[in-house]
Amino acid sequence: MIDQTRSNSVIIERDFRAPPETIWKLWTQPEHFAAWYGPEGSTVPVCTIDLRVGGTRLLCMHVITPRGPMTMWFTGVYVEIVENRRLVYTESMSDEHGNVLTAEQAGMPAGHPTSTEVQVDLRPSAAGTRMILTHLGIPTGSPGAIGWTMALDRLSALIDANTAQ
Repeated sequence: MIDQTRSNSVIIERDFRAPPETIWKLWTQPEHFAAWYGPEGSTVPVCTIDLRVGGTRLLCMHVITPRGPMTMWFTGVYVEIVENRRLVYTESMSDEHGNVLTAEQAGMPAGHPTSTEVQVDLRPSAAGTRMILTHLGIPTGSPGAIGWTMALDRLSALIDANTAQ
C-alpha cells in the first residue's frame, strides 16, 4: 500500500512472512540486498554496505528502461541504525567512486533533489514483519516510487521462495 498523503515522499507499508531479523539481513547484507533491489529485470552487480552510523553504501544498478539499458550508481550514508527495527540512510545518485552527482549530471529533471532519505521501520506482526518504508524527497508516482514498489515485490517473492523450501 502506498500512502499518498505526503506529496514529496513515498510511504509504502508491507507485510512479509518472515521475522524482523530476516528482513533486517535482507536490507543490510550486500549479497542479500543485491538479490532483490531494483525494478523487475534489474541487476545489482556492485553493492557495498558499511553498516554503522556514518558508514557509507555504494551500489550499481543495471536496469532496462523504455529508453534502453541504463547503469545507475547510488551512494549514501547511514544516519540511524537500530538493529532489527530501524534503518535510516541518505541516498544520492553518484559515479562509480561514490562522488555525488547533481540532478543535471545524473540526467534527472531540474529540481530533482541531490540527496534524499530512506527510512525503513520493521515491527513484528501476525504475518511476520510489518515494514514501513519512507523515502523522503521522492514524489508519489515518480519513477523512484514505482521502482520501490517493484523492488519490494521482488523482496516478497524472494522471501516466499525461501520459506517454501
